[in-house]
Amino acid sequence: MSLRVSKYERTTRALRMHAVALVLLAGLAGCGGGDGDSDTKGEPLDLTILHINDHHSTLESKSKTLQLHAGGAAPVAVAVDAGGFSRVASAIQELEKSSKNVLKLHAGDALTGTLYFNRAGKDGEADAAMMNTVCFDAFTLGNHEFDKGDAGLKGFIDLLHAGACKTPVISANVKFGASSALNAAKAPGLVSPSRVLERGGQKIGIVGLTIAQKTKGSSSPDPDTTFEDEATAAQREIDALRQQGINKIIVMSHIGYEYDQQVAARLSGVDVVVGGDSHTLLGPATLKSTGVGTPSGAYPTRVTSKDGKPVCIVQAWEYAQVVGELKVSFDANGDVTQCSGTPHVLIGSNFTVGGKAPTAEEAKAIEASVKSAGFLRATAPSAAADQVLKPFKDRIATFNQTLSASVPRELCSRRVPGGEGSPDYGRSSAACNAEGSVSQRGGDIQQLVAQAYLEVANAKYGGADISLQSGGGVRIPLAGSVTAAQVIQVLPFGNMLFRLEITGAEVKSMLEDGLEAVYGKGGSTGPYPYTGGLRFDVNAAQAFGQRVSGVEVRNRTSGLWEPLVAERTYRLFVLSFNATGGDGYKTLAAVPAARRLDIGVLDADVFFSYIDQQARDAGTNLPLLQRLPTELYSTKSFVDVTR
Repeated sequence: MSLRVSKYERTTRALRMHAVALVLLAGLAGCGGGDGDSDTKGEPLDLTILHINDHHSTLESKSKTLQLHAGGAAPVAVAVDAGGFSRVASAIQELEKSSKNVLKLHAGDALTGTLYFNRAGKDGEADAAMMNTVCFDAFTLGNHEFDKGDAGLKGFIDLLHAGACKTPVISANVKFGASSALNAAKAPGLVSPSRVLERGGQKIGIVGLTIAQKTKGSSSPDPDTTFEDEATAAQREIDALRQQGINKIIVMSHIGYEYDQQVAARLSGVDVVVGGDSHTLLGPATLKSTGVGTPSGAYPTRVTSKDGKPVCIVQAWEYAQVVGELKVSFDANGDVTQCSGTPHVLIGSNFTVGGKAPTAEEAKAIEASVKSAGFLRATAPSAAADQVLKPFKDRIATFNQTLSASVPRELCSRRVPGGEGSPDYGRSSAACNAEGSVSQRGGDIQQLVAQAYLEVANAKYGGADISLQSGGGVRIPLAGSVTAAQVIQVLPFGNMLFRLEITGAEVKSMLEDGLEAVYGKGGSTGPYPYTGGLRFDVNAAQAFGQRVSGVEVRNRTSGLWEPLVAERTYRLFVLSFNATGGDGYKTLAAVPAARRLDIGVLDADVFFSYIDQQARDAGTNLPLLQRLPTELYSTKSFVDVTR
């Protein structure tokens, strides 16, 4: 037998070996491995993203009034229980079951905003417990996660990781200082720049971002903890993920809707942005006519990346009211081919019309109206989540009955100054009216609240020069031993605090707005301005624009009163209600977004913080609430319209 191999056989054998090598290479390329392996399957993917943001310790539901059809030609006011974290948990569970390839994301600011944050257990304990009823796939750090410093944030993350979920916490642009409890040497891996998840056999990169300047300037991160430019950090992390072969990238950002659009346009490789921070409602225009709120854009909002490719941006409003459901389709190259979705507004089914249960016909019409809206989702609260919430709810109820302060001399309530027969004169007690001070300068409790905002702003939230509180927003006087429930009754509306940068000219205009809303045609007593760090003379008999004079600002360093300077910029700490034009404060409503900052802390909680700072009564060991020195009252002198 000859051992010689023919040319034909040699060629055939070489072709066979080449084919085997190609098969082996293809098999290696298709193997799944660790997070560092290349994602080269080249298959399309349909992904569902369920998301919330900025729930701000809002764990209980609240009543909401909607405009719905109840059988008549025009919509009517219909009240219904709405929102709450138990509904969030229920909605996410239901939506998760109806889709495949689901991601559950929280885009930051879980903390601060209600008493559940710091009066129902450890700081953030209730929020962590409720978040663990959902088991989010990732959570990005918001600015308010730093309100109790880095150590406080670590405590919250430890609570979040105490159960089985161990939700990954991400932010690509935070740099924890050497002394921070979250420095990588002390807490390795507790906060990561990004997270890689796999759905449908495809790897998806999720990059976290935290609003930089706002967090450093208005929250309380450790002094040596810093925040890098958002776009720079995001691009670096996207590039690192792409080097691993990951071609589907979600930026989970807590930087605000407008900024999301700007940053997305600067980035290469981004596909989806799931946002937070700006509390933005997105969706159809009918959100407004239905009474939900005014949307700022489409859900999703589509922009173009630096590569010229589509990017889908979403956000889910605020305070556990909306669960966003985004459907995204990727092609074999990892590019977005389609995105659509629904901002599900969570409501109950216990409707009332005019304070009464609807008739059977009305109920049927209301249900049809809810269904036709497309975004209203009737959702029963999760029973399991309600059980988790119950002990925290019980602690809040107990806290409300605890003694919080001692008030040895009545803090009189009066919305406006003025003598006997003037508007609101009967609000003060006989003893307060007999003193006469409220007729000269207004309510003690109103003034104290305005001063509390100013002092707490300077102690905790980046500082302010002046503050504003409408007289009508402060509801009751205080005297004697005061419970926490009474403190909440002083400020019962649950407003958040904003910080606005306004000129001296705008300060003067703001005061004139408030007085016009009181003394102009159809005016009421509620808008009268009480201010901290600012004082002025009032002549209510003058015309609009001429009622205020002698405006002075207190120098924070020297304590001296100085004339208001029209061209100078002042930082104003003010309720969200007034900052958006409530009580007739049109000047504040016109302040552009670049000069306004949502601090996101509850008015009553700020007042509690102020109370906690006061000296203690020797007998009861309760904080003492005293009237302010006369020089700190905002109304220096008052001339009534009936002079």
